[in-house]
Amino acid sequence: MKNSAVHRLRLVSMPEGLSFVLLLVGVVLKSTTSFNPVPVLGMVHGLIWTLYMVLGLWAWYRQRWSFWRAVWILVLSVLPFGGFYAERLLGREEVQGYGPALAAATTTATTTATTTTTA
Repeated sequence: MKNSAVHRLRLVSMPEGLSFVLLLVGVVLKSTTSFNPVPVLGMVHGLIWTLYMVLGLWAWYRQRWSFWRAVWILVLSVLPFGGFYAERLLGREEVQGYGPALAAATTTATTTATTTTTA
């Protein structure tokens, strides 16, 4: 399970949320002081956000999420603190094993294990 699409997306969601919050702080610092961290923070956040989008689309495909579930997970990346909430949702999904793809894989693995054991 640690190699699943949901787990990979979950690993990126926390840094994505943190980079977004740091970018917002950087924008405030840029306008209130002479310190300008926005070029660096913007690039870092852009790379992490792009990775989040790619992994989100991959998880949508692999987990066979509904359209609205995928939209919700992807919209969370553009909300302040949304990455933290997405990480929490994905953590629950990973632990509880939601999704038809996981259910099908579990059923197939159980059937294969039973067949192998009885043979």
